[in-house]
Amino acid sequence: MSQEPTTYSLFLFLFLSHGVSSYTVPNSRQDLHPLLQNMAEEIIDGSYLNALLDLIQFQSSHVWTDDLSHRVLAYLNSRNVAFTIPSLQAAVENHLEQRLHQPQKLLEDLRKTDAQQFRTAMKCLLEDKKDGLDLKDIIIDLGEIRERALQSPGVNRSLFLITLERCFQMLNSLECVEILGKVLRGSSGSFLQPDITERLPRDLREDAFKNLSAVFKDLYDKTSAHSQRALYSWMTGILQTSSNATDDSASWVSAEHLWVLGRYMVHLSFEEITKISPIEIGLFISYDNATKQLDMVYDITPELAQAFLERISSSNFNMRNTSTIHRQAHELWALEPFPKMLGLLVCFYNDLELLDATVAQVLLYQMIKCSHLRGFQAGVQKLKAELLDIAMENQTLNETLGSLSDAVVGLTYSQLESLSPEAVHGAISTLNQVSGWAKSQVIILSAKYLAHEKVLSFYNVSQMGALLAGVSTQAFCSMKRKDISQVLRSAVSQYVSDLSPAQQQGILSKMVQAEDTAPGIVEIQGAFFKEVSLFDLRRQPGFNSTVLKDKELGRSQALFLYELLLKTTRRPEELLSAGQLVKGVTCSHIDAMSTDFFLAHFQDFQNNFALLSPYQVNCLAWKYWEVSRLSMPPFLLAALPARYLASVPASQCVPFLISLGKSWLDSLVLDSHKKTSVLRKVQQCLDDSIADEYTVDIMGNLLCHLPAAIIDRGISPRAWATALHGLRDCPDLNPEQKAAVRLKLLGQYGLPQHWTAETTKDLGPFLVLFSGDELSSIATKFPEILLQAASKMARTLPTKEFLWAVFQSVRNSSDKIPSYDPMPGCHGVVAPSSDDIFKLAEANACWALEDLRCMEEDTFIRTVELLGAVQGFSRPQLMTLKEKAIQVWDMPSYWREHHIVSLGRIALALNESELEQLDLSSIDTVASLSWQTEWTPGQAESILQGYLDDSGYSIQDLKSFHLVGLGATLCAINITEIPLIKISEFRVVVARIGTLLCSTHVLAEFKRKAEVVFGDPTEWTSSVLQELGTIAAGLTKAELRMLDKDLMPYFQPSAIKCLPDEIFKELSAEQIASLGPENAAAVTHAQRRRLSPLQLQSLQQALDGAKTHSWQDAPASAGPTRTSSSRSPAGALQSWGLWLGCPLLVLMAKLLW
Repeated sequence: MSQEPTTYSLFLFLFLSHGVSSYTVPNSRQDLHPLLQNMAEEIIDGSYLNALLDLIQFQSSHVWTDDLSHRVLAYLNSRNVAFTIPSLQAAVENHLEQRLHQPQKLLEDLRKTDAQQFRTAMKCLLEDKKDGLDLKDIIIDLGEIRERALQSPGVNRSLFLITLERCFQMLNSLECVEILGKVLRGSSGSFLQPDITERLPRDLREDAFKNLSAVFKDLYDKTSAHSQRALYSWMTGILQTSSNATDDSASWVSAEHLWVLGRYMVHLSFEEITKISPIEIGLFISYDNATKQLDMVYDITPELAQAFLERISSSNFNMRNTSTIHRQAHELWALEPFPKMLGLLVCFYNDLELLDATVAQVLLYQMIKCSHLRGFQAGVQKLKAELLDIAMENQTLNETLGSLSDAVVGLTYSQLESLSPEAVHGAISTLNQVSGWAKSQVIILSAKYLAHEKVLSFYNVSQMGALLAGVSTQAFCSMKRKDISQVLRSAVSQYVSDLSPAQQQGILSKMVQAEDTAPGIVEIQGAFFKEVSLFDLRRQPGFNSTVLKDKELGRSQALFLYELLLKTTRRPEELLSAGQLVKGVTCSHIDAMSTDFFLAHFQDFQNNFALLSPYQVNCLAWKYWEVSRLSMPPFLLAALPARYLASVPASQCVPFLISLGKSWLDSLVLDSHKKTSVLRKVQQCLDDSIADEYTVDIMGNLLCHLPAAIIDRGISPRAWATALHGLRDCPDLNPEQKAAVRLKLLGQYGLPQHWTAETTKDLGPFLVLFSGDELSSIATKFPEILLQAASKMARTLPTKEFLWAVFQSVRNSSDKIPSYDPMPGCHGVVAPSSDDIFKLAEANACWALEDLRCMEEDTFIRTVELLGAVQGFSRPQLMTLKEKAIQVWDMPSYWREHHIVSLGRIALALNESELEQLDLSSIDTVASLSWQTEWTPGQAESILQGYLDDSGYSIQDLKSFHLVGLGATLCAINITEIPLIKISEFRVVVARIGTLLCSTHVLAEFKRKAEVVFGDPTEWTSSVLQELGTIAAGLTKAELRMLDKDLMPYFQPSAIKCLPDEIFKELSAEQIASLGPENAAAVTHAQRRRLSPLQLQSLQQALDGAKTHSWQDAPASAGPTRTSSSRSPAGALQSWGLWLGCPLLVLMAKLLW
């Protein structure tokens, strides 16, 4: 892929710079220890790695004295090889850096080491301590070398392969297993391809075999299904060899074998499980760690689970025996009953006949863990429902509520509403730990719990746990500030992120009271701090970098705070090390940094790279280019204009690819044309092909941007398996890439109808690439695998063909029994069942209107929130579901808050008249509606007016949390009423209102209101502009023209998009050039069409990352001094043979001169 740079010029340069050593020692060969003589010979041969290993070996048993360095140099001198200590050190550093970038050559080097050198290398890998070699003149940091090696792409692979090849012949097998574990745990799992088992030793000592098996168990989830099967075969091959089984009728599987297999026990065949001796299975279940192991068999199937349960029941354990229950503190759940030993097998328990209520309750408690299963959740829910019925026999729901575990999630609205406040209060310690509550259920239970409390205090709120989101905004506002403060410092604060924006603003309004802002703001921690307004921050004098370390900052907050603290601190490096504050570093701040300060603290930016905006990255790139381009991290070149990529010589392609592959190109380069240029450079470095798995390792995230042509024809068979492993994690392949991947898969595996279960599992993320006809065989053969693949795509919207395949699979496997008492017009229609809807998720969008219309009322009640979350429902489907809601709950005027909240997107089908019927007196109800973004202007107006009418508030009465809760419906406000909003409420929610995509007229009126808070637009700062968001799109032509061009990058991209075309075109060419990459990418096609040629040129400069501040945009020569003599970067970095290109510029040593 690239040529190794020669080191001759480097040696000559260092030789001339430092001078040749003049030390001579008589009889140097006889006077030097043999290990050091060998080291010197390795240096002469250029085998620096071997030399380093000799040195480490010598140091392990000898003390390094002051004169040894000079003796080594004298020896080299006697061989006519001249080095100084610095030049020798630099040569070794350069060699090691090259090996990090050329791991195949590292593998070759390690293959050529002698036995002692190899053992030394392996021992170095084994060490955990941060050890080092003190050679008086030089400190060699072995811990740093080891850490960098284990984190470098491809190096891990070489270490893995050499360990398999040589270690077991030269070192203790336990040590080799430990090394393999270290290397594998730092890998992606792609090393463990199915064919790797052919290289695994089969004659390991028992303890080494168990340790290596433990490594494979730890990596189970990173391993492909094919590799899991291969590793299982390797493990069982060794286990069977040690088995005492004499014929096929006796099982080789012992209790200890099951323990060794761990999660791999799910690969035992049904027949093998049925042959396990009752004595052995009983012994296994009695192991202390058996429960932990069974708790982790996430991918077990119902058939295998049933087989294990049958063998367990054939042992001397009685799964219904509750006599083993030992009561502690009178708590049923402090018991140690036998069901706990079953682990995830309990999720498939089916011996329900004559089961008593106590055992049913114990089973329900153990089934909390069933949410970890991969699939089969519909069956789990069905079993919970059956156990729930048994657990409640001869008892009321009020009496059993606290003993039903998370099965309470399956209770209907009517059951929850029938609960007494006392019952909910008594069961709160169980209810507050349950996950999976629907929002409507939380509302009902919270109301019940709080009804039992006379005053809302810290104590009773702290008991609510997962039910905290059901507390109304008004209730939070009624609490004392000290109680709210305690809540935010307590364990229940982890649930604050589940609250709606209105609820969060209600809490914030109590914490930040007008008369005493400072203490409240400082007490707010974590992500919640982002909600503090810029206005309130400006009133707070007591901030420092230490106070801010545990707080997440919005960009407007960071811009303000960094500028504020920079004026008062004597240690600006503390601001950069504070993490979140880097969001507030502007280009002017970066420009003002001295070279030494910038280089010394660049790592702070790199550690927080995900927090930086594209504009900040662009500024950092320009700064680095100016002050130290020879050591510039290569990925930063992508932030400069595309022509700068020519500065990367072929010899530095590998560090360039590694550096760029560790970042996400889509967030680094926003312009499609520039991205094409970057990818062209990548292809050039690759020579349009991927030769082996090492190249895949080096590419990292760049793999997701491979052109379709390379995917189709440029990936070698040797590299394909590793590449496929990486492509699985690509979030958004383009259509051409998807087509190329599909063709490769068909070529490798054939049509889906011929796939095995392992192939289908491994290709799960790619199933969306296939047609409905191709998927039909998968839906028939492996319906559960198809469902599991669909569940992992929850954050994306799969293709219609894929969803239809999932739908057909579920429908074909469900009971096709029409209702005994169908609705009129539903004779012969198989209506959707709760199980079907639960399994289908987004594939529910495939239901016909007739199916939805014929849904039974109980099914609708149990699944309404699932249906309301489906993104793919059409308008007619939503209308049908709305009619179903009216059929079940009566007219909208009778609906309560939990009904409205549960509807989700179904509420979008309500017309204006129906919306006016709703009880919208609670801001929390309105907040649930405003969460939807597809309202028509008429619907939004009905919601807004409905809230004002039902609550009795006028516009001037609205509090900050009301404004936040109204959300997008606030855009329907009459512009003549916006001046009526109280400034004291508006100013603390400016940032929230600035997220709304309102009409130009509404934004213009909000802008006028913002002027009252922040002054005339000519006085606005970067933090103010960032805080305003879309409100800034309300600026007039004149105001926009008057803005300083240096403020342009601090518009939010959403504000740029909202600027009317006729106003956007009033920006000067200088202002447009200063937009920055992110804002330039936000310019719409309509806005672009109104620009002049000069403005378009400026826009392209902004997209490309051209420099618009301080220095000229001219790639100069490679020297570190400023120059503007050349506008072409060609050949600018031809001396990059010296450049090491990674954050760690000195791998090996630090001089102590």
